[in-house]
Order: sequence, then structure tokens, then C-alpha cells
Amino acid sequence: MEDLPLRATPDDLSQVNLGDPQTFADYDLTEYWRTLRASQPLYRHPAVGDSPGFWVLSRYDDIVALYRDNTTFTSEGGNVLITLLGEGDSASGLMVPVTDGHRHKELRNVLLQAFSPRVLSRIGEQVRRTTRTLLAAAVDRGEGDFALDVASRIPMATICDLLGVPIQDRDYLLTLTKSAISSDDQGEYSDAADAARNNILQYFLGMVEDRREAPQEDVVSVLATSTIDGTPLSEDEIVLNCYSLILGGDATSRLAMIDAVHSFSANPDQWAAFKSGAVSAKQATEEVLRWSSPTMHFGRTVLQDTEIHGTLIPAGDVVTVWNVSGNRDERVFADPDRFRIDRSPNKHIAFGHGPHYCIGAYLARLEISEVLLALRDFTAGFEVVGPVRRIYSNLLTGISSLPVRFEPVSAEVAEMVL
Repeated sequence: MEDLPLRATPDDLSQVNLGDPQTFADYDLTEYWRTLRASQPLYRHPAVGDSPGFWVLSRYDDIVALYRDNTTFTSEGGNVLITLLGEGDSASGLMVPVTDGHRHKELRNVLLQAFSPRVLSRIGEQVRRTTRTLLAAAVDRGEGDFALDVASRIPMATICDLLGVPIQDRDYLLTLTKSAISSDDQGEYSDAADAARNNILQYFLGMVEDRREAPQEDVVSVLATSTIDGTPLSEDEIVLNCYSLILGGDATSRLAMIDAVHSFSANPDQWAAFKSGAVSAKQATEEVLRWSSPTMHFGRTVLQDTEIHGTLIPAGDVVTVWNVSGNRDERVFADPDRFRIDRSPNKHIAFGHGPHYCIGAYLARLEISEVLLALRDFTAGFEVVGPVRRIYSNLLTGISSLPVRFEPVSAEVAEMVL
């Protein structure tokens, strides 16, 4: 059973409100993005109610150019629509994604200490073990919700291992992270997101106090014991960057691996190519990321008057870049609206680009690749057998519920776990 098709985009582009999560719940925006790329690569999105207007970039090359330029554009006014069009981001100058310049570089370097080769090697082994255990159990059951039973647990286990979150707290944090930037229930979107964000921050505040007294080998301890220019990180910096890591470490890979199963089910020729070994897991992973583009947009505030496509963009304006469109740009990707796992080259921008390139990209790729390998090893095939439920968000796109029936590759799946 497949999800219901979305309605086509209205002919009047001004009727499409990119700031409203309902837009993405109601419409298939394929033609909308294709139209913008072809005729309005710099588009002025109209003001809606109390929400001001903003600029939209939809072409790959324009998006990459903005990502690279942290002189003309800044993230410190916010980096997503909810903050860019609101009162800004209270984490500005404190949290890596919304900090620029020297402070951004130094904070990022602190975080990179926690992503050392030794740590990543240990985490990689845990990712493989967790993935194969969960997948083997799902295949053994024969039928279940891949999103809930498998995909939701792998990234959370990984980032919690890095952060040092106890096993008994992980389901609680998973619930919070899913609510903080998206929702399964349209009516609860705003209130649930605010409450979830506050609860995540409070949780890590408690961890920081513990780690300052007794450091361990985890990211929270690294942040709690590090200095920049001789000064320890503030409590707010530590907590906010833990918040950023757990949200970023969960969403992209979780939504991409769910989409992989959904897309392979809809494209049996691509599954056959992967199952046969004709295409590597590494190559398939890159197409899964391009195709799913879980984080739809980011944005910047203009620091100084600049010109894009012959139009003056004044300082103070907001410019948004839409990865979900750039990754389907026909100027860069041949046959972009086809899921093709042997695509090469595949220089997608699912992780952004430039100074703010996703710090967790390596782990996300690892998690997705291990899921693909476990699927190839444990199942002969799979099909979607129930309604596909999508998340409700103007930032993320993806599936929250994916009922699947697996055909086991053999009766001894459990023996292949390790």
C-alpha cells in the first residue's frame, strides 16, 4: 500500500507559502521548484500575515555559492525560517550552526576533538552491531514499522553513545528530538516543539554538571573541559551544542534510511541492482542522501548589499537556500527526478557546503551504509504494506511511519548478525 499522492502546486507561485508546514503536507512541489529553477532562480517570497518576505535560491550553483560565503551572509541571525523570520536565534554566537567567524571555527574545532579516528572506529563497530541486531529482529518478525522499529533507534543510539547518554534515557530523548523540529500531529506542532526544545536543554544541563565533576570519554565531557582562547566554554555554549548535535545527529540519517526502504520498494530495479552487488553501498548511500534531502532548507541574513542574478539584495534581508531543489537541479544531475543508485558523480548538498558543512556527515553516511548492507544481507526483498505517514515540518521532509513486510534471505538470519 502506497501513500496518497499530494496535490499539484497552484499555478500562482505566490500562493505557495514555504513558511507553513501545511504546504509540504498538502502539495507535491516538484513543478514549483522546477519552475523557479528555470525562470526565477532568485525568487522573492511574499510576506504572509505577520511573517516578512524573503528571498529563495533554488539552483545548485547559487546555493553552493551562498554556503561558501560567510562574509556577505551570516548565520547569526538564525539559519532556518522559524528563527530568520521571527526574533532571531537565542543561540546565536553560542551554538556552532548559528555562529560565524573566529568563534565558529574554534567551537567547531572543540567538537571535532570528540570525532577523533579512535572514537569513530569504536562508534563504527557499535553502529554495525546495533543495525544488524535491529534489522535481523525486524526481518525475523516478518512485518513491522521500519521507521519506528529500526530507523528511529540507530542514529539515536549512535549520537547518544558519543554524548554519553545512558541507555535508559534514550527513548525519552528520541521522543523529544522528533517533536523539536517536526511532528506527526499537525495540531501539536508548535506547542510540542517548544516544550521538547526546553526539555532537551534541561536534560543536558544536568549532564554538564555531572561531567564537570567527573569527566568521561564523551562529547559532553570534551565540551565541559575545553577552553577557547584560554577561557572555558560557558554553560550555555555546552548545552546548546549538545542540543544541536542530538538533533542533527538524529534527523538526517533517520529520515534518509527510512526513505531508502521506501524508494527501493517503489523502484525494484534499483533494489535488484543493489542486491546483486552491482552497486556499492557507498554509491547507493550518496543517492539515498540526494534523493531524500531530509533537511529541505537553510538560510542566512545579508550583511552587506549584494547582487544576485542582477538584483540588489539589501543588507538585513533574509536569503534561503533549498537543498531539496538544488539536489534535483537538472543543470547538475542527469535525470534528477529518478532514484538511480549508480549515479556518478553525485555531489549532492544534503549536508550543506562550506564552513557550516555538517560535522556529523561521516556518521550519517556510516549509519545509512550499514542499514543498506544489513538489508542486502538479511532480506531478499520487502514491500510497503500499510499507509505511509509523513512528518509535519517546513524544515525536514520524510516519513514517520513505514509499515513493511520483509522476505527473509534465509531461516538463519540471526547467525549473520555479527
